[in-house]
Amino acid sequence: MSGESIADEALFAPAAARNGAAIVGVLRAVLPPGGTVLEVASGTGEHAVRFAAALPALTWQPSDPDRRGRGSIRAHARMAGLPNLLPPVALDACAKVWPVERADAVLCINMIHIAPWAATEGLLAGAGRLLPEGGPLVLYGPFRIGGAHTAESNARFDADLRMRDPEWGVRDLEAVLAAAAGHGLHLAERIAMPANNLSVVLRKA
Repeated sequence: MSGESIADEALFAPAAARNGAAIVGVLRAVLPPGGTVLEVASGTGEHAVRFAAALPALTWQPSDPDRRGRGSIRAHARMAGLPNLLPPVALDACAKVWPVERADAVLCINMIHIAPWAATEGLLAGAGRLLPEGGPLVLYGPFRIGGAHTAESNARFDADLRMRDPEWGVRDLEAVLAAAAGHGLHLAERIAMPANNLSVVLRKA
């Protein structure tokens, strides 16, 4: 057990249970057949366990900047006992240097709207550094398209986020793609998901 955490206690997020199966379907189609997948902002760790179990040919590297989150990931990992699930690392998307030197794919679920824009920029820069040519960065969450929300529920969610922190909010997909292009990442697929979310697949040129 890592000494950095006060306690390793499994946390649970209702959204992880709801969207996990749909995301697995996307990952089966877009991830490479083997190699290492870095998940940025793994949160509770429920997704990492589910994905590692569903795709055993891939090695899963979870990460989170929060000590409690990493403790939850370790707790879920111990219960699952999966050989292809690595211990979580402390990773701040905004950092110029990440504790992972390369990855065959990068995954980030429901992070960029609950973090400052600098975290999105850092995520794109980090993925651009780590990924090989053709390697995917998979983003999941709500986005605005053409400056407009795709559903009234997303508009309400965005307003709530901005009340909680003015630096948060549902991002314009076009702004994300423009920033990604500066790091050699280009849109490969945009996939509609349940509950007015999108999976956005970018690939390293």
